Amino acid sequence: MDIQHLVDRLEDLIDEGRHVPFSKFTLIDEERALEIIDQMRISVPEQIEIASRVINQRDRVLAQATEEAERVRQIARDQSKDMVERDAIVKKARSQAQNIVEEAYREAENIRADADSYVVEVLKELEGQLMHNLAVARNGVAKIMEARAASRAQTQVAAEQERQSIALPVEEYAEATLDQDSSRPGPSD
Repeated sequence: MDIQHLVDRLEDLIDEGRHVPFSKFTLIDEERALEIIDQMRISVPEQIEIASRVINQRDRVLAQATEEAERVRQIARDQSKDMVERDAIVKKARSQAQNIVEEAYREAENIRADADSYVVEVLKELEGQLMHNLAVARNGVAKIMEARAASRAQTQVAAEQERQSIALPVEEYAEATLDQDSSRPGPSD
């Protein structure tokens, strides 16, 4: 699966999350987020395999270019041997053979440079995607952790308010009872 698609799905998951009122936190489905992150882990080796295939293809192209250069060189040698009797033709053939060999080497070098540039470009793009995915995953984890902390804090505040709302009536009742006891005449009165 394409790594960019997985990043888009993770962003959509975060966008679909419920926003906690009066805060910057968003609640997301942890199971879906972890599932997407697992798929990212699977997808990254696929991207590396693609880069590896590009490198292998480059090596094959280089081998073919080298083989072609050798074949052209051999053809040039064979042609030059056939023309040894005629000096002017031999000189011309040698010059042409040398030009062909040089052209083959230049072409092989151009193919090698293009392949290297392509591999570097693909690997840089992969690196950028991986860094972006890592940042997205870290942000997701941080948001989840912040949301958990905020939820715990809200639970503690609610529990404290509940405790205080129960404590106040009990204290008022105790004070009222004490006031009544002190206003009653005692047995010694």
